[in-house]
Amino acid sequence: MAAPESNTANPKPDAAKTAASGGGEAAKFVGTPAVGTSKAAPAAGLPTVGPAAGGINQRRRSLVWCAVAGFLGAWFIAFLRFFLPRTLFEPPTVFKIGYPSDYALGVDTKWQQKYRIWVDRTPDRMFVIYARCTHLGCTPDWKASENKFKCPCHGSGYDSEGINFEGPAPRPMDRARVELAPDGQIIVDVSQLFEWPKGQPSHFSDPGSFLNV
Repeated sequence: MAAPESNTANPKPDAAKTAASGGGEAAKFVGTPAVGTSKAAPAAGLPTVGPAAGGINQRRRSLVWCAVAGFLGAWFIAFLRFFLPRTLFEPPTVFKIGYPSDYALGVDTKWQQKYRIWVDRTPDRMFVIYARCTHLGCTPDWKASENKFKCPCHGSGYDSEGINFEGPAPRPMDRARVELAPDGQIIVDVSQLFEWPKGQPSHFSDPGSFLNV
């Protein structure tokens, strides 16, 4: 009597086809899929991981490059500045202020802003007062209604000829050297000043401290 045929020895054709078709993809990807770097991830149903290229990353890169460019630019400017000459622009110490006939009696303040001087003319002479308070070096104001110079810093007062009479100023304001040029104009030299030190003789009558008119 013949033995019955075993089901395991002869698998059904349909089952073999199913195994072949269902295990095809599994045979292609063996082991753990590399997440985010292989086609195996989406094939295995796993999400891909990694930064998505977008506007935020682009803005960050632009910001970093701008910061680097600004830093290098600042250092480049500082490097150039090191080799450039440092020039200090100051007004000239010797200059002309016109003719004696251009000035009337009293105090003329038209050169105060440009040269820091006042031109003072009396009936017999003309001189130039250097507009600097002898207290702490501020520039006084000419008060025409009061016929005096008044320092706005600490209240020092000077008469129309620059002689101190009130406040903390220790002595009169200085006078600049003056002379006539060959063309008849007045030359002023503020690098040479005539003083009247406190408790000492005045130099306001020294040659060069005034012009006879």
